[in-house]
Amino acid sequence: MTISIIVAVSDNGVIGKDNQLIWHLPADLKYFKETTKGHAVIMGRKNYESIPEKYRPLPGRTNIIISRNPDYNAPACILVNSINSALVEAKKLNNDEVFIIGGGEIYRQSMHLADKLYLTRVHGNFDGDTYFDSPGIEEWKLVSSRAYLVDEANKWNHTYKLYIRNKHTTGPFT
Repeated sequence: MTISIIVAVSDNGVIGKDNQLIWHLPADLKYFKETTKGHAVIMGRKNYESIPEKYRPLPGRTNIIISRNPDYNAPACILVNSINSALVEAKKLNNDEVFIIGGGEIYRQSMHLADKLYLTRVHGNFDGDTYFDSPGIEEWKLVSSRAYLVDEANKWNHTYKLYIRNKHTTGPFT
């Protein structure tokens, strides 16, 4: 099973503020949906709660929510208490790829496990309170990059980049 991280991050490393996305990029939302559809997605409780209620759980995907609260209620989702437990549940689904979709703390806890990184670079500097710590470039190989320019619906230039880890072992999850 391939462990992938998918994230949209500004030039200055911001991914959110007040548990919300800072930008509205319909093209990136479409990219996210198309990329993760049919796969398990792993996210923290706060990230899950930041999704508008009408889109919860994310349709067409198995939603795995990480929460320390064993009584947390997320209808039609799998609830776990750690990254490792989430990966065990994802592996049971026999998917070829699982996506870690945030938030900031979940990214930090799982970066060392990732085989792929789907990174949307939003070109601009934003004020925020949640950041994505970019991994060391020597660990990753850029395999594709597509730039998108501002248009009527997308107010910021952005670039979709796909990286694969150069040398990586993930223990029992490979």
